[in-house]
Amino acid sequence: MTGPMNTALNAGDGCQTRDVIVKKAEVREKTLRITIPEDLNYGAAFDDLFEKYLSSCEVVAVKTSNMGSLYKLTYHVMLKDNAEEKTFLDELRCRNGNLEISMMRQEANVNEL
Repeated sequence: MTGPMNTALNAGDGCQTRDVIVKKAEVREKTLRITIPEDLNYGAAFDDLFEKYLSSCEVVAVKTSNMGSLYKLTYHVMLKDNAEEKTFLDELRCRNGNLEISMMRQEANVNEL
């Protein structure tokens, strides 16, 4: 492979097709969204997990939902090791009562009403 993209031509049945193989970019900067119950102190609830799995973490939004009984937290994070992402999410799920958690590529704009 000579870079992030490798192409190969395949001939079959008289027509040529082009297969494009794209190497998955290792994205370590992500947006993490965690839903927690109102009685969980989100200020310190995940500190040990963040220390273990993240090289940086910044709270960018806190929003209430479900008539104030839930908080939706949004963080910009950088993983120490992408291979540990699933383990990190599993440990977060145990901590937040198995409520919704999502991790995605970091968003350019997080302004959500």
